[in-house]
Amino acid sequence: MKKSMEKHLTLREKILENIRDAIVSGVLKAGCRVSEPELAEQYGISRTPIREAFRQLESEGYLTVIPRRGAVVSEFTAKDIEEFYAIKSIMEGYAARCACEKLSTKDLNRLQAINDKLAELAKTGDIKHFFKVHNDFHELFIKAANNEKLHELIAGLVTKFQRLRFTSLSLPGRMMISVLEHEKIIDAFRAKNPDLAEVLVRTNAEYGGKVLMNGPTSAATN
Repeated sequence: MKKSMEKHLTLREKILENIRDAIVSGVLKAGCRVSEPELAEQYGISRTPIREAFRQLESEGYLTVIPRRGAVVSEFTAKDIEEFYAIKSIMEGYAARCACEKLSTKDLNRLQAINDKLAELAKTGDIKHFFKVHNDFHELFIKAANNEKLHELIAGLVTKFQRLRFTSLSLPGRMMISVLEHEKIIDAFRAKNPDLAEVLVRTNAEYGGKVLMNGPTSAATN
């Protein structure tokens, strides 16, 4: 029973990863239908784990499940991108301000360790692992803000737009820029400077949207 469950989870993760990769790389474009029966046949499994994977991908902003039509690749407009990053920057900036006086030496050292790991991953270009560790960095100071409602709002927002964040970090040079911005944020936290911490976190979030809209070079000049 346990082995069957582990196999089920492994297949589900494989399906999730393959569909995410296909969407981010452009193999599956906005509006493309993702066939449940074809995937079930391809992996030799029932449709149940496929449906579960679709539900998760929908919650992350990769797919939209339409009644009687099935799952299609979600489309984000320039307005969607602009609004998401504007809201994200405000909420995460406020979290950084609140966290500034609450972060312990242990927390700060943990942030540094996480960012050191991100620097290593940026050099190797391991975007999938980078994305997971990157989330840990932001999660740490957001939790340190000690505002449960704020944490819930940010978590809900970033999950829904996970695809945008992953795509942004995938762009050339973007991972190392993120590492350098994190170093500035850590310095602001160590200096117990809430104004600077808020500004830096907001700028970091806004940059993520700019590179999606204009590309890394254009965004860097703004």
